Amino acid sequence: MKRDMDNKFDVIVIGGGHAGVEAACSSARTGSKTALITHKVNKIGEMSCNPAIGGLGKGHLVKEIDALDGIMAKATDRSCIQFRMLNSSRGAAVRGPRAQTDRILYKNAINELVSEQKNLQIIEGSVEDLIVLNNKVNGVILGDNKKIPSKSVVLTTGTFLQGLIRIGSEKQEAGRAGDKPSIKLAKRLKELKFSIGRLKTGTPPRLLKKTINFNDLDEQHPDKKLVPFSFINKDIHIPQISCFITHTNKNTHEIIAQNLNLSPMFSGEIQSMGARYCPSIEDKIHKFKNKSSHQIFLEPEGLDSDLIYPNGISSSLPTEIQEKFVKTIKGLENVTITQPAYAIEYDFVDPQQLTHTLETKKIKNLFFAGQINGTTGYEEAAAQGIMAGINASLKTTSNKEFIIPRSSGYIGVLIDDLVTKGTKEPYRMFTSRSEYRLLLRADNADLRLTPLGIDIGCVDIDRQREFEKKSRRIKEGFKFVKNHKFSPDALLKKGIKINKDGKKRNIIDLLSFSNITTAKLKKILPELNDLEDDVIEQIEIEAKYAGYLDRQRMDIQDFEKEESLTIPKSTNYKLVGSLSNEIVEKLSKIKPPTLGAASRISGVTPAATIALLRYIKKNKNKKAA
Repeated sequence: MKRDMDNKFDVIVIGGGHAGVEAACSSARTGSKTALITHKVNKIGEMSCNPAIGGLGKGHLVKEIDALDGIMAKATDRSCIQFRMLNSSRGAAVRGPRAQTDRILYKNAINELVSEQKNLQIIEGSVEDLIVLNNKVNGVILGDNKKIPSKSVVLTTGTFLQGLIRIGSEKQEAGRAGDKPSIKLAKRLKELKFSIGRLKTGTPPRLLKKTINFNDLDEQHPDKKLVPFSFINKDIHIPQISCFITHTNKNTHEIIAQNLNLSPMFSGEIQSMGARYCPSIEDKIHKFKNKSSHQIFLEPEGLDSDLIYPNGISSSLPTEIQEKFVKTIKGLENVTITQPAYAIEYDFVDPQQLTHTLETKKIKNLFFAGQINGTTGYEEAAAQGIMAGINASLKTTSNKEFIIPRSSGYIGVLIDDLVTKGTKEPYRMFTSRSEYRLLLRADNADLRLTPLGIDIGCVDIDRQREFEKKSRRIKEGFKFVKNHKFSPDALLKKGIKINKDGKKRNIIDLLSFSNITTAKLKKILPELNDLEDDVIEQIEIEAKYAGYLDRQRMDIQDFEKEESLTIPKSTNYKLVGSLSNEIVEKLSKIKPPTLGAASRISGVTPAATIALLRYIKKNKNKKAA
């Protein structure tokens, strides 16, 4: 990987984590000469915490990243050692693909995909400062004082900004175990007057596999049907293995409860907010005193790895206390801990200081993505990374912006939530955060977003051709099933009974009946066997949820009318009238681009939204006159 300081780049991406690699690759795919600068080249694509990708809400994000030709899904398919479709017995909207991955294979896959990317150069170094002139970023300065100019910069710092690891009373300055934090860059952001906060996350201990007794534990098998994450892949070829389930117990809880004062979270040393939906074991014991046990997933870190990741017992207790409580757990009585659990505190920037393109409002051409914006999780970071990379690239070549509306993708929900509402705790994606989750499914992410990616120029020609083929197949499939109709009498002769109203119904209509399946219809219409599985899947979903889908499409039309009303950047909210000082302050700070974005800002009331609507229309009419 060549290090060349003489070239000027269109885009520089700082950080080689999940946000950074997606930002760098998407910027390069969009046509910009891009540099990815990272502390250590051999840490690119490192999975700092759980060796898994996807899940409820998160899996939707990965599919959307893939729809825009990102690399996370491709790397997951090359490293998946246990695939499971979460909520498989429930509706299509809330199913979440999840893959346990081989940590080494995933990292290797990311490095292969990054190295294959045209227009992208990797530089090993530590970025200590930003070059800012007239409130516009012009490049970066490395630790050796070498300057690298660029037109745009994407900052993806993960947990490195003034990162501080805590294990009991022990403190260690680190971005993660074994890596130095970014101190000077954190100070520079404060000098630039960004509003900075502190957040906390944590990781469980790592366990030596051969010291675990798996005999009496519940085995969790992979799904029999493996569904690749990437829309361009047909199969997963990696061997699939089991995970195991165990539980904490009364003895575990007693040891933790007796030593809560030794946890920096409870001693008062840690005051930053942790992830609500991924609490430490101390949090669980403290908040759920009446619960006698908590589930722990023992997840292998790889096919050939000696390590097990015990998902569910992250902690910041002293190492000796961790040793005690872990050995009370069934199957772990004689376990060896190879790395203790720890909590890590780090700086983040209030995301309300960003536009919907993830460009900062204070400094032009400077973009933030990932945990620096207050999120938690690989998938949320990667989703921001791909959007920041595309927009940083567009900023250097045109006046275009790439924004995914809430109605079109979970990526849009994620970014809109962050920049309009901000966050005081690590933000995690759930399907419940979307108003339109029946339409924003994992299975149709490419149908929703790949055309947008093609239009903006971030999808390569091979994927574009594959997508166009799939689109044609689905269009022809729907035309076929809509054109083939059967009367109740014709169906009865074939052994299928419905109410005899004399009405002819097409295949989609028939599939909405609970007693009629695709398998039954294939017997009376053998041509259905010619339709591929992905086409049948879309037809079945459309049939099952037809009324609900139509209603949500109408809701989206109404939403888009409100969303599309642009608020001029020069709007003086003090002149709107009938707005409280608090609402004026929030609108002036966030500068929402549309009326829809304004309506979602915390504290902006429906009455305030109507007042703003009237003000905008009134001023438009004045200009028109």
